[in-house]
Amino acid sequence: MVRGRDACWEHCVLIDAARQKVRCNYCQREFSGGVYRMKFHLAQIRNKDIVPCTEVPNDVRDHIQGILSTHKKQKTWKRQRVEQVVNGQQNSSSASGGAPPNRVSSEQNGSVCPSLLFPHASPSPQPEPVVYDVQNQKQEHADKKIALFFFYNAIPFSAATSTYYQQMVDAIAECGVGYRAPSSEKLRCNLLEKVKANVNDMHKRLRDEWQQTGCTILCNCWSDGRTKSLVVFSVTCPKGTIFLRSIDVSGHIDDTHYLFGLLESIVLEVGAENVVQVLTDSADSYAYAGKLLMDKYPSIFWSPCASNCITKILEDLSKLEWVSTVLKEATTITKYLYSNEWILNTVRKFTGGLELIRPKISRYVTNFLSLRFLVFQENNLKHMFSHAEWLASSASRRPDAQLIKSMLNAEQFWSSAREAVCMFEPLVKVLRIVQGDMPAMGYLYEGMEKAKISIKAYYNGIVERMRNGFQEAMMKIAIVETDKVEITKEHPLYINAHGALGTEFATRGRTLNAPGDWWAGYGYEIPTLQRFAIRILSQPCSSQWCRWNWSNFENLHRLKGGIPEAAHDPETDMFGYLEVTDSL
Repeated sequence: MVRGRDACWEHCVLIDAARQKVRCNYCQREFSGGVYRMKFHLAQIRNKDIVPCTEVPNDVRDHIQGILSTHKKQKTWKRQRVEQVVNGQQNSSSASGGAPPNRVSSEQNGSVCPSLLFPHASPSPQPEPVVYDVQNQKQEHADKKIALFFFYNAIPFSAATSTYYQQMVDAIAECGVGYRAPSSEKLRCNLLEKVKANVNDMHKRLRDEWQQTGCTILCNCWSDGRTKSLVVFSVTCPKGTIFLRSIDVSGHIDDTHYLFGLLESIVLEVGAENVVQVLTDSADSYAYAGKLLMDKYPSIFWSPCASNCITKILEDLSKLEWVSTVLKEATTITKYLYSNEWILNTVRKFTGGLELIRPKISRYVTNFLSLRFLVFQENNLKHMFSHAEWLASSASRRPDAQLIKSMLNAEQFWSSAREAVCMFEPLVKVLRIVQGDMPAMGYLYEGMEKAKISIKAYYNGIVERMRNGFQEAMMKIAIVETDKVEITKEHPLYINAHGALGTEFATRGRTLNAPGDWWAGYGYEIPTLQRFAIRILSQPCSSQWCRWNWSNFENLHRLKGGIPEAAHDPETDMFGYLEVTDSL
């Protein structure tokens, strides 16, 4: 029987057949192990070292989850059927005095006849199993009950994306039939207090971690585009992220001294000795507030969000005349390819089902990814427009199709497109690194240096947006004179890889280990440099990975704005906190 093409291939591409390495079409992450592991990535299910996809559309995620769920049910049903057959034969054997089943040889080849290995008590055909259909009916019934709970209580559909949602369902399933859900009184009192205690315990563990690795204060901003502006403060370290508070800054978003006061209050709450850096928006008001903060607290860095800075670099590059021209031409081509369902299906047929447009990404990154797709698929697209199937279609004879075909055959377009991709690619790679939820400081400097070299071949106007180096950071964070002396002594040992730093494992670890982990494992002979290196390299460079549910904050502040401050219910604030931290 011919095996059908796995549905997951519509959402990923094979890039290395020998290693079974595949790339996600949405976040561009690469995995070894074939399409099976990619399914867990797309379904947002953590499995060993598989990182859930943050860019996969909800309908695709649900579809892949359904495939995995169905596969698991089918395997369970088959196992149960085998056990039933084996158990039935054992019972039959016992009833007949324990005689082993007859082995009858085939007259044709002498092999054991499979139909007689386990003889049935009755020769009549067995009815088809209905277990799977019954299970489907139960699943559909449960889905409807959950849907009714959402609908009748006006629960936002986004609640279904919560990490706690499936955990809740799994916990209920483990209790089995007869489980009774907690009452509103139990939720309001006992369970709320227990969850509060768990959250406080987590806070304490993370605060203890801040003393060792340092921490970064994240300042995320949101505006409704009119008069409402909110800021969310959180604190992150390698062990996790905790929410501190949200503040309505409407009317103060351009007030530098007001913003400085907010930043300073958060620094004092966390402990200035624990804070390595403060990440904010790159707006002028935040930049000046950050400068005031560094003037008052010399050991603390203020940094604009690296994702925001890289996006602005991409914006600068997109404004170059030749880049702007090629991006406009690429947009024209892309819009045409998406203008008609038949055309799009034909494109997918010739390009292996890849998508040109990526959702949930900034406009400049989207433009680059679409351009890169065209460059990678140059031969396939040219082949499509010259293929007999295309030429025989009515679409090929229309003026807009002729225009697109002429653009695809223009060498000037492809030459400019390749240069633009070479210039954009290093920046997008760095952007992908810093937008992850891991400490990326150790990767940012190297990545930006490589990007700078690549970009300088085409443009020299981005130097002012680059970040400073590692050694300058070291000297800033070490404010005690004795620490500066020790770092100065230890630095040559690090440069020349003396002692443990030059062992075979340490050398291998330079490319295999995370920078902070490398220093923790091999830097013990230079303890002062090790301590500060770990604090710096344990920090993130971006706050974009911290995806808050802003509607929760907006509703919470609208509620607070309509009642006196003294009347605020701390339990309401706690529920709001739990909802927003769920998105981390």
